Amino acid sequence: MNKNYHTHTTRCGHAKGTEREYIECAIQNGFKVLGFSDHTPQPYPDSYVSGMRMKMDQLDEYVNTLVNLRDEYKDQIKILIGLETEYYPKYFDKLHEELKARPIDYIIMGQHHVPDEIEGFYSGEETTSEDRLKAYVDLVIEGLSTGYFTYLAHPDLINYEGPDEIFQKHTRRICEFSLEHDIPLEINMLGFERGIHYPSDRFFSMASKMGCKFVIGCDAHEPHLVMQPEALPGFMEFLDRNNINYSQDIDIRAL
Repeated sequence: MNKNYHTHTTRCGHAKGTEREYIECAIQNGFKVLGFSDHTPQPYPDSYVSGMRMKMDQLDEYVNTLVNLRDEYKDQIKILIGLETEYYPKYFDKLHEELKARPIDYIIMGQHHVPDEIEGFYSGEETTSEDRLKAYVDLVIEGLSTGYFTYLAHPDLINYEGPDEIFQKHTRRICEFSLEHDIPLEINMLGFERGIHYPSDRFFSMASKMGCKFVIGCDAHEPHLVMQPEALPGFMEFLDRNNINYSQDIDIRAL
């Protein structure tokens, strides 16, 4: 694994370490490409302050910091400037204009709320509601249909605790869309490292059988987590168990 596209910074409020520390760990662990994709700011009303993302007035500083480090480390590693972005229909067009105005290489989708952070529910909250499961899948597909997202991070973030057949009935639509539009699905190392509900066998066994394309994301919130898959206990067994072949050589979709 010589490329990682999923790396955070302290601006999100729940990550640790400097950008330089992430870069140095990436170099030490054999990476040739490191993509930063911190949680995107959203053009929310001034009355709402998110606890999981940078503010819009931090975006330029984020980009400029990475531009400078990209130049400094250009002979050792390639730095890409990205963002982990939700598709929130109420805010997406304005956000897209903000992102296009800056030298941002790519965005990945991490659909943390439905329909958005202010008015909706958190996707990772346990639920037995089929309506919530369907709403998550519908919104993911609507967002991916814009054509701007390079890949789908933690596609099974939705924490549906109901029957496997209901879960797979709906989430297979993500797999079908992924196949039709050549969009990789991420196997998320942070979720595995934390022992939470994703990545899940019931999603990735299905996605693998369907022939989906996969990419691994460190989802690093601390520098030492920019690591090779073999360094994460049990992770290679997860890949083997679900017959997953992955590639970090993916097409970056332009904004």
